[in-house]
Amino acid sequence: MSAATQRLDIVAARARAAGGIAGKTDIAAVMNTLLPDHAQDAAPIRIGDDCAAIPQHGPDGDGYLLFAIEGFVNAFVQRMPWFAGYCGVMVNISDIAAMGGRPTAVVDAVWSRDTERARPIVEGLAAAARAYDVPVVGGHSNAHSGHEQLSVAIVGRAKRLLTSFDARPGDVLVAAIDLRGRYREPFSHWDASSATPGARLRGDLELLPALAEAGLCHAAKDISMAGVVGTAMMLAECSRVGAVIDIDAVPCPPAIAPERWLCDTFPSFGFVLAVAPAHVDAVVARFQARDIGCAAIGHCDASQRLYLREGAAERELWNFETHPFMACTPSRAGVATDAGTCCHA
Repeated sequence: MSAATQRLDIVAARARAAGGIAGKTDIAAVMNTLLPDHAQDAAPIRIGDDCAAIPQHGPDGDGYLLFAIEGFVNAFVQRMPWFAGYCGVMVNISDIAAMGGRPTAVVDAVWSRDTERARPIVEGLAAAARAYDVPVVGGHSNAHSGHEQLSVAIVGRAKRLLTSFDARPGDVLVAAIDLRGRYREPFSHWDASSATPGARLRGDLELLPALAEAGLCHAAKDISMAGVVGTAMMLAECSRVGAVIDIDAVPCPPAIAPERWLCDTFPSFGFVLAVAPAHVDAVVARFQARDIGCAAIGHCDASQRLYLREGAAERELWNFETHPFMACTPSRAGVATDAGTCCHA
């Protein structure tokens, strides 16, 4: 067995076992309730995007109101309360950027056993709000809970959407990840944000709406707890395409096991994009100009399967036709209706 084959087997096994990837299959149960007949093609809402996108029309021009929410694992909140609060703002902003938008404001819901245990969570929220210049404008708190919990919601606006539904066969998959960070052990949160000047953070995020408005990219997702592989799976399934990922091409810091980086790592700045071949060089150049790791990592095809590849070796990881992942099979017609789109990703 070659070294490449061994690495592929290790990464594929980690992907199938990863909690962040397996957890995305829970979305199907939510969808069953919202759309019990699975009539995605006829439904006005599409499940699987990073934000709900509500069309807006007015004197200032057309666009979309973006609306998203994140809840956080209790063990993470209790072990790293300040960083959990910081992430409450940071990861919601990434969802807005992944849709080609700019954030407006957040609200939070904090449960704690007492006010002292709530303090570091709220301090983390405030630190991120300052760094990203996105205000916390309200929320809910309860200091008489059995343990600490956190949820944060955000609104933003987009002039032109990036979606999870518009990757096409022939598109190139591009990964953009800020490698200038560190793990928040024992978790696989890659923090390239909390010690970084706010001006740089805001400038980096501006790349996403700028790409959307320039027409250089039409589909994107921020890299979540499902890692690069799981995020590419969500993008492929929503768009009804297949994909091939070259695991050696994914930007990665040195001395990190590829299976952890590809299948578990949740970067503070990380996106998977579907880009027409003619625009790949321009897209990669924009990220690299800001010292963000960026490279073409594979391509989309019509197979409705996801493959991992290293050199000539290849492994099929998922068949969306026989084993739905999030069970998102929306119509490709149109970007959004007046009823908007729905996020459960």
